[in-house]
Amino acid sequence: MNLPKKVKIVEVGPRDGLQNEKDTISAEVKIELVNRLAAAGFPNVEAASFVSPKWVPQMATSAEVMHGITRRPGVVYSALVPNMKGFEAALEAGVDEVVIFGAASEAFSQKNINCSIAESIDRFAEVARAAKEHRKRLRAAVSCAFGCPYQGEVPLEAVADVVRRFRELGCDEIDIADTIGVATPGKVRPVMETAIREFHIEGLSGHFHDTYGQALANIYASLQTGISIYHASVAGLGGCPYAKGATGNVATEDVLYMMNGLGIETGVDLDAVVEAGQFISQQLGRRSVSRAGNAIAAKRAG
Repeated sequence: MNLPKKVKIVEVGPRDGLQNEKDTISAEVKIELVNRLAAAGFPNVEAASFVSPKWVPQMATSAEVMHGITRRPGVVYSALVPNMKGFEAALEAGVDEVVIFGAASEAFSQKNINCSIAESIDRFAEVARAAKEHRKRLRAAVSCAFGCPYQGEVPLEAVADVVRRFRELGCDEIDIADTIGVATPGKVRPVMETAIREFHIEGLSGHFHDTYGQALANIYASLQTGISIYHASVAGLGGCPYAKGATGNVATEDVLYMMNGLGIETGVDLDAVVEAGQFISQQLGRRSVSRAGNAIAAKRAG
């Protein structure tokens, strides 16, 4: 199959990438990062999370960040929203897209939130209705679609079931996520084809973690199925909580370098993203984990 000629890259670094950082990152640094990423040309930046600061202290400044950023026309600013309290805060902060979530693994759902998959998604029905009433985009993430730290293999029918449930809630976009980074290219195709049977392909996205170094290969396998939306995190921000010391999100710079090499249009300026990646890595006091980002930065430093 021919690869898509154009893809949308959703930049998730400011939320998914930074949320597990132990040292507090100031709202000013987060605002600067979001502004740099939006200026680089991303059509969608996941900028905040309206969860309880008790559970995710790093995201306590989300309202301040959303009020402080320079809004660029045409850019969708997204936030993770777990409940109606979070939705109301997101609405007040001017979020464009609400992100809800559910696992394809029954064991993961029980271990994490002490309820079944069906119950967890039912809890989002009110948030979904409110998002639609307020004309906000609604996106859902299907975590552990390729494997689970507790039960191992995840049946294809479980993925199909969660995608159907999110479709019925009226989601505009659904992310198929390799939360623990265990997927390999051979596994990607059947999972994505299962999702495609349940939801329109233009609204499906791949969210691949690089825990075992497979993310770029998995994105390529996903491109072969026709999926044209991908999530990535600048500088590879975000570890994997289930694999000690492992990287989590695939680095945006590496994804862009591959897309450019394949002649696939992204509308994003790789050089500007490299600069943003070096900026946030300096703020965090460590080296970026993006190989392409570090190579381009070193070449530029000459």
